[in-house]
Amino acid sequence: MRTADLLLYARVHRTTAILIGVSAVAVLSALFGGTRIPLPSFGSAGTTEGIPYRQELPLMSAVFLTAVFGGAMAAHEEAAASRAHRVAVAHLVLLSLTACALSFATESLAVGLDAGLVYVRSLLVWLGLALLSVRLFGPQHGWILPLASAFPLVWFGPNRWNWTESSAADGLGWTIAAASLAVGSTAVAATRWRIRAAGRGGLGAWSRRPPVRPS
Repeated sequence: MRTADLLLYARVHRTTAILIGVSAVAVLSALFGGTRIPLPSFGSAGTTEGIPYRQELPLMSAVFLTAVFGGAMAAHEEAAASRAHRVAVAHLVLLSLTACALSFATESLAVGLDAGLVYVRSLLVWLGLALLSVRLFGPQHGWILPLASAFPLVWFGPNRWNWTESSAADGLGWTIAAASLAVGSTAVAATRWRIRAAGRGGLGAWSRRPPVRPS
């Protein structure tokens, strides 16, 4: 894989716009993240203290990252050669790492290191769900599962499994992030031709070149 291939892929897949969006969300969290959203929660007896905006803003960044899967050539790219898929994977990894670095730096400077780590962990959880959503519902619908997951977080409030509120050192939160990324990455890799190839020749067939359709 050449650097030129990666740069060309980045140029035609909205990379600059995505990073601008992620940066804007990070700045928004730094400036107004402490403002509370007045939402009710289960067992609140009609009262609520609300939740800080910064707990939910990483969801937006995660959905922005899935914009790389959109575009008029999205369906054709699924049937591309393995080299093209390697470029796409490298681009998504680098883009995600850049988004995490920008978000961590901004949130850490505004609030603290722990807040920066929690923000990144939430971004990773929602990124995994967004990738799964792209596979299930299409490249324009990466927001469906992340948004659906936000409702129980808000409704049930503080819980052991609430990755947006647990501390940066909480192992369960990072386990959820790792599991979400693993599921989302596997789902995105499971293109139709790879599923068919795996059925014929096992998992090793995933690395093969997709069949060329006659013109």
